[in-house]
Amino acid sequence: MNSRIIPRLTIYVLAILLLLSTIGWLAQKSWRRIDRLHEQIAAKLWTSFQIADHLQQSILELNNLMLRDAADRDADNWTRFVTNGVELSQWLENQRPILSSPLEQPFLDQMRDAFIDYQRAAATLHNRIYGANQAVTRLREFGELEKQSRRILDLGIQLSGTHQQAIDAIQKQNLTSLSVLRSELIAALVMLLAAVVWVAIVVYREMIAPLQTQLVESRKLAERQEKLASLGMLAAGVAHEIRNPLTAIKAWLYLQQKHLKPHTPEFEDARLISSEINRLERIAKDFLQFARPSEPQFADLAADVPLQEVQILMQPELQKRGITMVVEAGPASRIRIDSQQIKQVLINLIQNAADSIGQDGKVTLRVRKDRKRLQDEDQDVVILEVIDTGKGIPPEAEKRLFDPFFTTKDSGTGLGLPIAARIVEKNGGALQYQTKLEHGTTFGIILPLLPD
Repeated sequence: MNSRIIPRLTIYVLAILLLLSTIGWLAQKSWRRIDRLHEQIAAKLWTSFQIADHLQQSILELNNLMLRDAADRDADNWTRFVTNGVELSQWLENQRPILSSPLEQPFLDQMRDAFIDYQRAAATLHNRIYGANQAVTRLREFGELEKQSRRILDLGIQLSGTHQQAIDAIQKQNLTSLSVLRSELIAALVMLLAAVVWVAIVVYREMIAPLQTQLVESRKLAERQEKLASLGMLAAGVAHEIRNPLTAIKAWLYLQQKHLKPHTPEFEDARLISSEINRLERIAKDFLQFARPSEPQFADLAADVPLQEVQILMQPELQKRGITMVVEAGPASRIRIDSQQIKQVLINLIQNAADSIGQDGKVTLRVRKDRKRLQDEDQDVVILEVIDTGKGIPPEAEKRLFDPFFTTKDSGTGLGLPIAARIVEKNGGALQYQTKLEHGTTFGIILPLLPD
């Protein structure tokens, strides 16, 4: 009897171990496939946006050089235009190995031909500018140059769409493979349930459930990156459409102001127009900063240094509104950050606090240590806090607080907090807040604590 049971039990145990090994291998394979999918999508999205953004910025810079050439008749502007044009032409050729898809190569050829036409239009315009006598004549001759620049940018947007098709193909192929692997996992799980129920429960709890969560998070991350890439392209396009005519208006206004006498109604009107143009440029700058935040330049420093510096910057403005700003003494600690970027975030939070207070209140800045989960692990952190005595954040606004373009201010763009959150993330931290109606709000910048 025992001689029959022992071999069966041995086979039974070996079968369970084999099933467990199979499930573990499939789970590990699926996990690696998900990570590879995420890396491929992130790399291609970044490449697509980087190419479109660089092209858009280069064309804008060339247009600005031509405008300055028209306004000042300075030969240095034309020399810089020619040099930058040669660099952009070489850069387009360097993109061929990167954009190796048969669908993408024709767009590069078309962009090269369009850029040659653009340079011809610029040369023609340059010769006309130096042969014209009136500023009005020079400004009216920018039509052909603007037409060619729009042609290049349109080709860049079409190239981005073709790049998106390649991303969709990669995602579809990987998701199909993941579906097959998931089917194999389910089949192995059914066999394991037939052998022993409790082993199946353990396997599902410890391996399958985290795998499903990882798959969902990977899809959400891919969707979020696609959304941010689309918003980035939209922001860059809007900024181009705004800044290009603004540059022309500004140049025209500059020429007109030379003929106006100071302290006249006409001169004051021109100064008001210039102020509004600067405000529009500031809005366009916010769009671009949301689309492509700069990389941080890290340095080690004491945690209270940014607070002391923003207090010096912001205190005079807040005092005019009857708002007191204090920096509380905190524990000695050091952090590794881009000081300028973190100060930008602190200034944004302080301005929001002042807007919430209105008149006669208090803004407190302080440093404190804590232990929180940051970058997927528990670690010692430093929290830079901005505490106000304002009205607090309404529940309906809390739900969309970090959504791009959502604002409760009449003149806001809705990009302040989203930009702040992205800057803090690039510095290796996170942004948190606590609020209570009619009692105030506390925003905290969580950053890793440097060891002594």
